[in-house]
Amino acid sequence: MKRHNPVPILPAYEAVYAHGVEVPAGARTLYVSGQVGVDHRDGRLAEGGFDAQCAQAIANVEAVLASAGMALADVVKVTIYLTRREDIPRLREVRAERLAVAPAVTMVLVAGLHAPEWLVEIEAVAAA
Repeated sequence: MKRHNPVPILPAYEAVYAHGVEVPAGARTLYVSGQVGVDHRDGRLAEGGFDAQCAQAIANVEAVLASAGMALADVVKVTIYLTRREDIPRLREVRAERLAVAPAVTMVLVAGLHAPEWLVEIEAVAAA
C-alpha cells in the first residue's frame, strides 16, 4: 500500500492515519461491517468502559480479517463512530496501541448506536 500525505494538507496525527491510501491493482478487498465492543464468542459487552469496548471492537475487526487470511496491517480505511466527544483522546491512544497501521480514517460523532450502552463502532476496509 502506498500512503499519501501531501504537504499542503495538515500533517496526519503522528502517523496514526494517512490522508490517502493507494491499493495496488489486483489486490483482494474486504469490507468489514461495523464492529462494537461485544465479544463475538459470548455476546457480552466488554466491561471497563470505553477503552475495553474500543479494544474489543478492534479485536472483532481483527477476527473478521483473520477469517479472510488478512491482518490489521492490511487495513486501508477505518471509519469510527463515537457517541461521546470526551472519548476522542482515549480513542487516539487505544488506536495507537492496538491498530498499528496508518489507514485513511474518518471519525464521526453520533447521537447513539444500535444499543444505548455501545460507545464505539468501527468499520474497516482491508486489501491484500
